[in-house]
Amino acid sequence: MKRFCVFGLGYIGLPTACLFSTHGHTVIGVDSDKRVVQEINKGKVLFEESCLQELLKTALAENSLVAKIEPEIADVFLIAVPTPLDKETRMADLRYVREAANAISRYIKRGNMVILESTVPPGACEKMLLPILEESGLQGGKDFHLVHCPERAIPGNTIHEMVHNDRIIGGIDRKSAELARELYSSFVEGSLYLTDLRTAEIVKLMENTFRDVNIALANEFAQIGEENGMNIWEAVELANKHPRVEILKPGPGVGGHCLAIDPWFLAENSTSSRIIAFAREINESMPRHVLTLTMELLKGMKSVTVTVLGVAYKADVGDVRETPALKFIRLAQGEGYKVKIYDPYVKDFEYALCSLEEAARGSDCLVLITDHSMFKQLDPVKLSRLMRSKNLVDTRNILEHEKWREAGFEVRVLGVGAHYGYTKS
Repeated sequence: MKRFCVFGLGYIGLPTACLFSTHGHTVIGVDSDKRVVQEINKGKVLFEESCLQELLKTALAENSLVAKIEPEIADVFLIAVPTPLDKETRMADLRYVREAANAISRYIKRGNMVILESTVPPGACEKMLLPILEESGLQGGKDFHLVHCPERAIPGNTIHEMVHNDRIIGGIDRKSAELARELYSSFVEGSLYLTDLRTAEIVKLMENTFRDVNIALANEFAQIGEENGMNIWEAVELANKHPRVEILKPGPGVGGHCLAIDPWFLAENSTSSRIIAFAREINESMPRHVLTLTMELLKGMKSVTVTVLGVAYKADVGDVRETPALKFIRLAQGEGYKVKIYDPYVKDFEYALCSLEEAARGSDCLVLITDHSMFKQLDPVKLSRLMRSKNLVDTRNILEHEKWREAGFEVRVLGVGAHYGYTKS
């Protein structure tokens, strides 16, 4: 049994702390937010995550987890703090990692292990983290173990993925990686692959960059489809029948802490990232493209009100980090539109949230940004009675469009030409 000190009790840190604490270890969870610490110690999770509430209650009942403001002496120090993107420089903001490292350097002892789970640019462990830790007077690899084990979990299914997904463990030396494998094997049922620090850093970034580039290609296909009067959703489905083709779905942009950010981490210190940068440019431009589709429907109208359906960055969660909906809203307001917002999952957002009825009342256009499952059950007839004008933009292609047209809606779908005719027999 090891004593852990986990820095950061958010989307990744808290699930990780709970898993280690319910699998034979004791954990001190550290967070600078007093409210987070207080609520966790009461058994309350401040964000939606399947199974996490129950897991936290188990850990507290077993007295194997406690949240605190300040760190303590431990065998293993695990860093799971945010690494946001500095949008002015398009570089990783590593201030929270530095703060955690500085705190650890005051407590670290010979034989301890430091694990970084936060996503960082290539070389950050050796160039930034290691020197701070060695201010303790101890030497990495000789006196303490250093590991980078990036998380690979998705919000809404984090616990399951942390248990069942494969993990990459990069060590400052082989011994560090092997010892970390023993720790993670206490709850990870997927395979554990050992490598060096820099390879572990770049693998995580490569995974998300691959998806970002693929989505950018799909978004470019979608715009070509619109220009040529095609249905790109059908074309992608048919293209994917090829055994070596897997095109992802187009959409209104890319959100979340990983896909919208990790490519920039990979590119920040490189002159060989042209495809990566161009893919980011395409995906970041999609909210503007969605607004263009909306404006085409509303051409000539004055005092326009637009209703945004969904501001979470992905379906069926309340996570709004890097959501493309935010850029769409700001662009729409810049055109003079009044914007009302409905999202059944989101509790806190930069703009006011409405009930569905309030958001639709007096609106001229519904713009579906997030593909929440429950949106498929929306009643177009009922909504049409509340709206001033009946227009719909579906950026996710999840609605039954003929049903909406029958209710009197003018419908535009991202990736479908305005005059597309379905002729398949």
